[in-house]
Amino acid sequence: MTPLTEREIRAAFVNCTKGEAKRLSVPRDLADLPWEDLDYLGWRDPQAPDRAYLVTELDGRPTALAARCPRPAFSQTRRSMCSVCVTTHTGGVSLMVAPKAGKAGQQGNSVGIYICGDLACSLYVRGKKDAGAGSRIHETITLEEKIQRTVANIAAFVAKVTA
Repeated sequence: MTPLTEREIRAAFVNCTKGEAKRLSVPRDLADLPWEDLDYLGWRDPQAPDRAYLVTELDGRPTALAARCPRPAFSQTRRSMCSVCVTTHTGGVSLMVAPKAGKAGQQGNSVGIYICGDLACSLYVRGKKDAGAGSRIHETITLEEKIQRTVANIAAFVAKVTA
């Protein structure tokens, strides 16, 4: 992913008002992020942990979403699988629900996806972060194909929000 500035991120939101985008918390360590390993930038608002944000590049431009994403229930013993990166977690997958862009979102319509609770799918796919024993299912596809699948899954979610 191409490194982004706070201004570029705030301007990229498609499913909230400009005022909301101006007030939301953006990570302070943007310059220190491993941009070359990110397929999308995801973070939770430290002041409101149920709020999550996601920025990805579509058609060469950043596109950002605001969503609700409850804290992962780490006390759960059941394993769940992320729909984006196909990593399994014990209690570490959350339902991210984003209001649709435009009039549909203003009418209360939303779409959801099950995603890694820490929004670190890119790092799990590349093996830079470990979700524990048994978190990665054995697959015969290459790392590049896994990355392409992750990018496609994020793009499909963004397309549902912007449709």
